[in-house]
Amino acid sequence: MKNKTLIVLLRGINVGGKRKILMGDLRALLGKNGFSEIRTYIQSGNILLETDKEKDTEKIGVHIQQLIEKNYGFIVPTVVLPAESLKKAYAKNPFPMPESDKISLHLTILQTVPKSAQVKAIVDFDAGADRFEIKGQFVYLRCEGKYHKSKLTNNFFERKLAVSATTRNWRTVEKLLEMAE
Repeated sequence: MKNKTLIVLLRGINVGGKRKILMGDLRALLGKNGFSEIRTYIQSGNILLETDKEKDTEKIGVHIQQLIEKNYGFIVPTVVLPAESLKKAYAKNPFPMPESDKISLHLTILQTVPKSAQVKAIVDFDAGADRFEIKGQFVYLRCEGKYHKSKLTNNFFERKLAVSATTRNWRTVEKLLEMAE
C-alpha cells in the first residue's frame, strides 16, 4: 500500500540569516527518523514526505518540531497536512484571478480548524484593501500590496484564532501540489 504524501510547512526558517536549516541536512534528519520520499522546495521550509508509522498529522508535526529543536536548538512552528487537503483547498479559492495576478494571492494554513466564535469575531475586520476568507483550516488572502505590509499576518491570525499558522504565496502552493503528483 502506497503511503499518502504529506506536506510539512515550517515557519520562519532561513529568514535574514536566522534559524538556519539547510534543506539537505533536514532531508537527512527526517530520513533517519522514519520518513521517506522526502523532497523540499526552496529554502523556506516546504517539505513533502511519506510515512507509514503515524497517521495523525498533528503528532507528526510535533515529532518533526522536536527533531528540529533537538538538532538545531530552536523551536520551529510546524504544520502538517495531507497533500489531498491542500489540493482541495486550492480548488476552493474564493479569489479566482488571471495568471498575471497570482502574486496578490496567499494561503494561510492553520494548524487546526479554529473555533467558530473566534472566526466570527474577525470576519468584519478592516484590513484596508486586503481581503480574507476563512474556510476550515485555511485562510485565503488577497493582498492589494505586498504581503509583508498587510495587516493579515501569521501573527494576526494566530492571536485572533488561537491556532498556529503559516502562510505561502499562491505560486508556492501550486508548486507543492505539482510536486505531490
